[in-house]
Formats: sequence, C-alpha cells, structure tokens
Amino acid sequence: MSLEVRSAARRAVIRRLGLTAGLLTLLSVPLAGCTPVGVAVGAGAAGVTAAQTEKGFTRSVDDGRIRLQLNAKFFETNYDLFADVALTVDEGRVLLTGAVEDPEDRVTATRLAWTADGVVEVINEIQVTDQSTLTDFGRDARITAELRLKLLGDDQVASINYSVEVVNQTVYIMGIARSQVELARVIGHARNIQYVRAVVDYVRVQS
Repeated sequence: MSLEVRSAARRAVIRRLGLTAGLLTLLSVPLAGCTPVGVAVGAGAAGVTAAQTEKGFTRSVDDGRIRLQLNAKFFETNYDLFADVALTVDEGRVLLTGAVEDPEDRVTATRLAWTADGVVEVINEIQVTDQSTLTDFGRDARITAELRLKLLGDDQVASINYSVEVVNQTVYIMGIARSQVELARVIGHARNIQYVRAVVDYVRVQS
C-alpha cells in the first residue's frame, strides 16, 4: 500500500473515530449525570444537538446508536471496508457510499448494515471499481432489476425491508422478513429468474 493511500486511510479512520467519540459522549449523557451540574451540562449539550434536526432527540439518539454499531462492525470485520465506505444514518435508513475493488465487498457492506438494531432500510450506492472479476455485469444488473420489480409487485412482501445484490448470477438477499412465509416468497421470486445460479440469504426473520 502506497504512502498516499495509507495517509488517506488514516485520515478516514481518524474522521470516523472522531464521530464515534462524539456519539459516545452523547449516548453517555444519562450515565454521566452523577452531579446536578453534570446533569445540567449533559442535558444542555444533548438538547442543542437534538434541536439541530427536525427528527427530534429520540430519533437522533437511535440513529447515533445505529452508526456506532456499524462503525464497530465494519472496523472489526474488514479494516479496508471501514476506511473505504462512508455511512449515513437517517431515521433508521442507512446509506452506504464509497468505492471498493471487489464486488463481494458490496455484499459484505450491505449484510453488515442490516445487522444493526433499528435499521429499517439499507441503500447501497457503493461503486465497484474493478469490473474484471464480474463474468457478466449486464446479466447481474438485469437479474437485480427483475427481482426488485417482483418484490415491489408482490403485496405480500414488504420490499423496503430487503436489499438485493447479484454477483456472477448469484443472488444475495439481505434484510428483515416479517415471517418465514414472506421469506420463502422472496427466495422463490429470486430462484424463478432466468440465469440465476444460486440464491444466498442473510435475512433475519422477526420473532
């Protein structure tokens, strides 16, 4: 890894960890109020933070917790992915941006995003820079589009709860299913699409 790339990665880590430290401060407010002064200062700081967003204090804290979880998961799972992918969380919706070389990293990023408590949707806008590992990029895109249309058109499936990634005609489905029956429908839609070689699901079924 070149010095320039290392420096960029180091800056990304510092930036992410700086955000994490800020979130830790916000989330620790209820625990830090051991004195009346501490409570007043903590509550005031949290109030200012919450006032800066229309979604309110509770939702802001929930989004902060999601981001904190995801930062930890990405860092522990894949350092390069942690450095290359940016996270934005708003009302439980996670937006992934950045660029990776391996298309499998897109799958990993989406899968990790869905594992955080409170996530209601994952939007993956990560770009794959190395297309040479894809045997048929056009066919993958066609499968992805067809499956998303099938899920949108099925009134027994909450399509917003699912993410779809296709790599070399293997369909990866991630998200949260409301029941085993719904999950079976989603997998069935994927298997019935032409050229699909395999279907892998990382879906969590609600209890």
